[in-house]
Order: sequence, then C-alpha cells, then structure tokens
Amino acid sequence: MLKKALSDKIKESLSSILPIALIVIVLSLAFVPLSAGLFVLFLIGVVLLIVGTGLFTQGADMSLLVIGEKIGSAMTRSRKVWLIALLSFIIGIIVTVAEPDLQILARQVPAIAEKTPLGSYLLIIVVAAGVGVFLVMAMLRILLKIRLSVLLIIFYAVAFVLCIFVSPSFWAVSFDAGGVTTGPMTVPFIISLGVGVSALRAGKGSRDDSFGLVALSSIGPIVATLVLGLIFHASEIDYNIEEALRIPIEVDTTRGVLLEYADGFRHQAVDVAIAVSPIIIFFLIFEAATRSFHKRQVLRILFGFLYTYAGLVLFLTGANTGFLPIGRSIGEALAGIWGGWLLIPVGMLIGYFVVAAEPAVHVLNKQVERISAGAVSEKAMKRALCIGVSVSLGLAMVRVLTHVNIMWILLPGYGLALLLTFFTPPLYTGIAFDSGGVASGAMVSSFVLPLAFGACYALNGGSAFIMTDAFGCVAFVALTPLITIQFLGIYHRIKTRKIKKSFISAEEKILIYEVD
Repeated sequence: MLKKALSDKIKESLSSILPIALIVIVLSLAFVPLSAGLFVLFLIGVVLLIVGTGLFTQGADMSLLVIGEKIGSAMTRSRKVWLIALLSFIIGIIVTVAEPDLQILARQVPAIAEKTPLGSYLLIIVVAAGVGVFLVMAMLRILLKIRLSVLLIIFYAVAFVLCIFVSPSFWAVSFDAGGVTTGPMTVPFIISLGVGVSALRAGKGSRDDSFGLVALSSIGPIVATLVLGLIFHASEIDYNIEEALRIPIEVDTTRGVLLEYADGFRHQAVDVAIAVSPIIIFFLIFEAATRSFHKRQVLRILFGFLYTYAGLVLFLTGANTGFLPIGRSIGEALAGIWGGWLLIPVGMLIGYFVVAAEPAVHVLNKQVERISAGAVSEKAMKRALCIGVSVSLGLAMVRVLTHVNIMWILLPGYGLALLLTFFTPPLYTGIAFDSGGVASGAMVSSFVLPLAFGACYALNGGSAFIMTDAFGCVAFVALTPLITIQFLGIYHRIKTRKIKKSFISAEEKILIYEVD
C-alpha cells in the first residue's frame, strides 16, 4: 500500500517537473548554450527533484499533516486562550526557523548580515517572531469568528504604511520574505493546524476557516522585515551576487559534478536535519503529554518524518546545485538577446510550469480538494495557480527591464485582491491568500530568483539594481494567485447560482404540469 502510494507521488512529481526540464533543454539548444558540466548538473538535479518531491509529499501525508491536525484539535479542546496563543507562537517560530527557503533569502541580504554579530540569523529570528505573532492572531481569528478579509485589509494597510518610512531598497526584500517563509516545511503543518482547529468549531462557516492561517502568517515576515529596514539600510551595502548566490566553480569534468553534489548533499543534510528536528521534538513532547496516538501511529509518523527528511534533502540539493547556476546562466544569456525583451515570454512560460514543481503546492491542492469535498478541484487550483504565477513572472521581467518601482505593481495588485474579498466566497478567500505564500517556494528561490539576478546583472553591468529590481520576483509570485483564485471563486459562485436557478425553474415546471 505504502509502496503504491509512493510510486503515485513520484509519477505525479515527474509530470510536474518534466515541463520545466524540457523548457530549459530547448532554451539551451536554441538561445542559451550551456557548458557540458552545467548541463549534467542540471540533469542530475531534475532526477533529484522528481524523487525528492515524491518522497516529501508522501512523508508530509504521513507526518506533518497528521500531527498538525491533531495538535490543532487538542489546542481547541483545551478552551484555554492563553495556552492556544502560547503554543501557536512557539509553533510559528519552530516551523519558520525550519524553513530552508528563509535561510536562502537571509544569505542574500548582506545589508543585515554584515551589520550585526548574528549575521543572517538576525533576519531569520525576527521573521520567525513575526510568523509566531501572526499565527497567534490567525488562531484567535478562528476561535473568535472574525472575518479573514477584515484582518487582511488591516494588516496589509499597516505593511504599506511602514513602507513610507523604509528605504525603497528594502521594499522588495520585505515582501519576498513573506513569500519564502511559507515553504515546504511550514505549509503542511500550518494548514493542518487550521483544519484541526476549525473542525472543532461548531457552526456555519467552520469549513471556510480551515484556510487563512498561511495567509496571515505570510504578513508577519513582511512587517518584521520592514521594521528591520527602519534600522538597517540596504542601499548602504554593495551587493555581492557571487557570494549571495554561492555560484559554483565552472564544472567541466564528471569528477567536478560529483564533488559539487557531494558538497551540496553535505550542506543540505545538515540544514534539513536542523530544520526537521525541532518539529520532531515538539511532536514527541506533545505525544508524551497527551498520548494522542497509538504506538503504530507514532511509528508511522516517525517513518513519515524520515521520508520528509530524505525528500527535502534530495529536492533542495537538486534545486540549489542543479537549478541555481542554470537559472543565473539563462538570465544572463537572455538579457543579451533582443535587448532582453525575450525575458518576458520566457519568464511567463517558466512561471506557468514552475509552480507545479513546488512540493508545498501538491500538499495544498490535495488539502483544498479534500476539505472542500471536491467543490474546489485539484485541477482547477493548479490551473489558477499556473496562470497567476505566469503573469507574476512576466511582471517581474518587465521590472528588470524597465526599473519600474515595485509599489506601482504591489499597491494596485493588493488593492484589487483585497477588494475581491467582498465578492468572493469566504472559502475561496482563505484558499487564495494561502496559495500566495505556498506558490513562492524553493523553486522560485533557487531557480527564478537567480534568473532575475543574472538578467539584472547583465543588463546593468553590475549589481547596482539587484536590490531594487531583481528582488520582488517572490513578492509577485505571492501576489497574483490571490487574484486568480478569487476570480475562480466568483466564477464558481455564479455557476452555482445558475445551476440552482435552472433547478428551481425545472421544479416549477413539474409542479405546473402536475396541477394541470
């Protein structure tokens, strides 16, 4: 049974990642000649991504989703608000520190790393605290039955007001932080927490509240990073692209490829172990205190953590060692073709397919279909996400080429997304704002962001515009699904009303016929 499930997961990940691989292969043959060494790195990376995604999603089903729902329901049953708030804050910090995507972003912001003894860990600590605070608010929102859209409007307004007092160099990084924080470790755990809490909340709308925790948790890092921006000014530090991206040496032998992946496995094995261990420790403490699981269930969950660990190590090694240098090479090469305008259609094409390769997206889509009882299908979710991310990367490439201020896109974008909350069914609002954080994961950080860095570096002859123009890709990826999925919800509402109206009309005709 387990072997069959794992096989299905790997087949699913193959269908998701293969289109990206084909796009890169076509680009390398037609527009972007790659060295043999980089190409071999990339091909091995593709295999690791396929196997890693399959293992991770299987492991998440067996461990993260199960314990998240159980902890959420146990917290709610306690009826102690202080306990729920304390545990939510601790969980928010634990899962954020565990997020590999945040570590990648933190290394790419030298303005903070070079000014403090804590280095890049300061950003990680502050962002984790931000997630913890906002996860508390998200949990209390469910218990107090506060409409999600109200809190979203208030907190995004706070974020945009803070931008007035922060250096423009920090705007893109701050909104990127909101996207990368909700990645493969955070999303399954937080979503399942929401499911567990809302399942015990009686009354109409409890299903709608299953989503929204990721949405509010994504705002915490934005606000926290903007507050840091009041103290540290990114514009005062020269940006070092080579150091930030950790570009590998030119690989031209099979031994070189082997050494690169050996080094990659070593780093990721340690990083993921550090990431997963706090969650395992928290689970063991929870189980010792509550005895919520049978011995067989505990063993299954621990095996699930093993799958999760192995899957993340393989996925992140493939993404960082195989895809990161390819992303930068493609960006630099495309910047020299047709004045760089080829970046826009290529970015949109990559965006359409790259979101399906995110491990957390698979988890979200399945949870959405399950909780909505099929009302929101996995296929419809995937299509809406693909369209949204395609548009977002098109906009990101336009910024790289034109230097347009990021606020000219973020302000009207979030304005439209928040306006739509008044017309969208509440369930879709929660799903949409959760999806924004989920879509901006490891593949965006390790493939799309380097592509933008490479293009920006080549177009401007240096790193002067990277902080203002290249950063922001993740922010756009986190923005557009909010709009496309809410439009999906409005379409579904209109369609449902038409079906109901036609059904009522048919019943009336039958009644008239019977009376006659």
